[in-house]
Amino acid sequence: MKKVLIVFTVIFSIQYAFAGHEPWVKTEYPQDKEKLWWDDDWWERGKLDRPTTYEVKMEIITYNNGAAEIPAYLFRPVKPGKYLPVLFQHGRRGLDDLTLLAPKRLAARGFVVLAPDVWSGRFFDRYPMSHDYISDSDVAKGIDALLELPDILGNKACAVSHTRGGYMTLKALVTHKRQEKKVSCYVSFYPHWQDPNKPEPMQVYQYAPEINDLEVPVLVFFGEHEQYQRLRPIMEGIESLKQKGRNPQLIIYPGVGRGFDFRPQHVRTFADDLAAKDAIRRTELFIRSHLKQ
Repeated sequence: MKKVLIVFTVIFSIQYAFAGHEPWVKTEYPQDKEKLWWDDDWWERGKLDRPTTYEVKMEIITYNNGAAEIPAYLFRPVKPGKYLPVLFQHGRRGLDDLTLLAPKRLAARGFVVLAPDVWSGRFFDRYPMSHDYISDSDVAKGIDALLELPDILGNKACAVSHTRGGYMTLKALVTHKRQEKKVSCYVSFYPHWQDPNKPEPMQVYQYAPEINDLEVPVLVFFGEHEQYQRLRPIMEGIESLKQKGRNPQLIIYPGVGRGFDFRPQHVRTFADDLAAKDAIRRTELFIRSHLKQ
């Protein structure tokens, strides 16, 4: 009798809970509150976005930072002409067959993209735990090398990055002062917005103070299932920029986690692909809106 009573109580509690609530979780993401994705052309007239895709070629070049020679992958459209310049900075994983897809896809949108391989240039192993600050200056020099190329439009670039590359580009722009005359915008996918050498509590609860001095327009992406303790620094950093009136954009994709833009086919999901395609298009439009044609 006691077991029957317990079962009845549980069933009644569940029914009571659903009686006043919908049987699903409703979550409002930042882009839903601000309606960053709203498109009147689609809503009113059924017009769909039609991005242009360029065939891409690649070469490997080098540039110097002091005595170090830094190799870099240079992607550009095959079609002759001048294009807007973008620096893509890898993260802790480094550059490999999967992560090289990111700068290639950017170039396919119609940009000249330089992707420095700062780990190889310093003979660092992939996936370094600690961070050597010389890498930040290598990224800054990469921006200089990009802007010296002959086939670019304008005299400023946009910095695009992921994971630890988000920290290195932040330092290049703020500490090494490339945002003042050479960089017009900052885009990062699930960035590490804290000094990797700081203790664990700072990794979880604080963002890098350089965020406060980031003055260029900012666009950040990550997935709701981000599996590392970087959510709070990103959210707090974005809020700080908002309070300073710098209008950063933050897109959180439902149903995906870290690496949604390059997760391989055997583990890739439909949600990963939707997020990656949306993010690359938003990145293109963001860059074009902040770099002079």
